[in-house]
Amino acid sequence: MNSQNPSPRQFLEGASLGTRVVVRYRISDGLTDALGDLVGITQADCTIRTRRTDVVIPLAQVVAAKQVPPAPPRRAPRTVP
Repeated sequence: MNSQNPSPRQFLEGASLGTRVVVRYRISDGLTDALGDLVGITQADCTIRTRRTDVVIPLAQVVAAKQVPPAPPRRAPRTVP
């Protein structure tokens, strides 16, 4: 591992709450991602607030994590002419 790049756990532990992140982690069938705001971090897990719900991820299951740009603004609903 490159000594200049933090591990996924180190990145998450050093990130400010509210940072928009994507976290890839292990599940029983393979891997999945959580995209949203980092809203909590403990010694054991991190919490990502996605559009649908808060996802609590055990840090031992995290295989990758990085900061991502803010979400684009939502479009206004289309109107029928």
